[in-house]
Amino acid sequence: MTRQLVSGVFFVVLLLINPVVMKADDLKNQRKFDYFFYEGLKLKNAEKYDAAIEVFNHCLTIDSTSAPVLYELSSFYMQINRQDKAVEMLERAAANSPENFTYKIALATLLRNSGMFGEAADVYEELIKAYPNKTELNYYLADALTQQGEIGKAIETYNTLESIMGMNELFSMQKYRLYMMLEQPDNAFGEIEKLAVKYPMDSRYPIMLGDLYLERGDKDKAYKAYQKAHETDPTNPYYFVSMANYYEAINDKAAAETQIRDALVSEKLDVEMKVDILSRYIMRLQQTQQGTESANSLFETLMEQHPEETELKLMYGSLLVLQKKTDEAKFQFQLVTETEPGNEAAWGRLLELSLQTQDIPEVIRICNKCIELFPEVPQYYFYLGVAYYQEKQYQEALEAYEKGITVIPPENAPLKSDFYGQIGDIYYQMDQLDKTFAVYDEALKYNENNVVVLNNYAYFLSLSNKDLERAERMSAITIKQEPDNSTYLDTYAWIFFKQGNYTLAKFYLESALEKDKTKSPELTDHYGDILYMSGEKEKAVEQWKKAKEMGKASDVLNRKIEEEKYIEE
Repeated sequence: MTRQLVSGVFFVVLLLINPVVMKADDLKNQRKFDYFFYEGLKLKNAEKYDAAIEVFNHCLTIDSTSAPVLYELSSFYMQINRQDKAVEMLERAAANSPENFTYKIALATLLRNSGMFGEAADVYEELIKAYPNKTELNYYLADALTQQGEIGKAIETYNTLESIMGMNELFSMQKYRLYMMLEQPDNAFGEIEKLAVKYPMDSRYPIMLGDLYLERGDKDKAYKAYQKAHETDPTNPYYFVSMANYYEAINDKAAAETQIRDALVSEKLDVEMKVDILSRYIMRLQQTQQGTESANSLFETLMEQHPEETELKLMYGSLLVLQKKTDEAKFQFQLVTETEPGNEAAWGRLLELSLQTQDIPEVIRICNKCIELFPEVPQYYFYLGVAYYQEKQYQEALEAYEKGITVIPPENAPLKSDFYGQIGDIYYQMDQLDKTFAVYDEALKYNENNVVVLNNYAYFLSLSNKDLERAERMSAITIKQEPDNSTYLDTYAWIFFKQGNYTLAKFYLESALEKDKTKSPELTDHYGDILYMSGEKEKAVEQWKKAKEMGKASDVLNRKIEEEKYIEE
């Protein structure tokens, strides 16, 4: 009896003590969780993403239901295109914190962007019930339903939006499109007609209606709608373009051009409106895949009226570029630079065309003039350096980049890195290796992930048989960032070759050849070297011969073919 009493008392004491112990454990776990969660946030803000993911995953071992952790992990999975895991994390976050709007709207958005439109629509419907004042949710729901093919429900949702916000062009046009998808043209056109009735003094709607009729092939109704619009507002620029389109549709090209020309000579329209009409006409010609040459004479007509209008020359030059009439385009841009030397847009287009046509002397002329006119713009120093480099005028190129660095804004570190990278390339061509590598180091201080610098640095180290382990690390970064770049794959392969790892060298070189779109003889030559050192002598000689046929001229290559053995350059 006594023992039973003591046991009973002990049991009661345990009951009293255990809750305190459990609360202490909970508090300890909460502190531990908080520490790791905030540590994860710090790592994320420091852009140490791999470490942050590990810490957040550790948080889940402490509390697998933590919605904030699940939300953070979902963002990481989105960044690495693991949509399935991102969805899973967000679904768990939303389930564990059902009152949190942020988690649910993020889930709905991710589902919609991932093509899971039905699931997205379900979440949007839940959100609309919980937050009826957030009207925009109906728009997202309508889009998800449309993508899912639930056209009827999408129309109902747009009707709900209209009942809340009133009729507007966006909703009506969306319903027009949906009704057309359902093959209900009467309902579709009814949406636009309602707009025209509601806003009778707005000529845009009868023009819009006319355009839709024209697309449908109903030319008579289109014409009537256009005339109604013209009666309402004779100066509406859309009318002239639409009438030109109408005449194009009935194969009266002369009337179409006359329609635009009449608008261009009209005294009722200012030059800005005329430019707008002409640009819309050109856009229409492009959309219907018709030749844009018919617009050239219209430009000339307008420029005769307004010879001082710079914008016209720039537009006409751009049109001529599209027509691949490079010389004529250059003439227009040149006219602007002569009359308005300070017009940087015209100089930019001239420089762009000169770079495309590889007119190096012209690139040098333009850049030098622009440096005189716009001394604070780095791009002109950059392209001047590129041009001098191609002409093998290395000292002049070096001076251009060194001057350019002085005008680069402090906050534009990536551009400064590019300039130093170019300087490093120049020093290499000048056989100044120590300076080359020192300048590359400077470039990487400003942008440690500059793949061009990393690749060139790694490749030149390998050619010099210097610091191959560092070269491998740098080259690996370029492969991670651009896995399909054949040049970077070739560098990676060549470093392994220099290290004597011929298996990996062959693997990456074959990958480079597979992705090479330039048919580089250099890659083929390297492949031959790797095959030779892998014990495949006959195949190696075949590749060397192929590299020669592809245009590589080298005494060492000739010797490799003649002597049938690898010779280091």
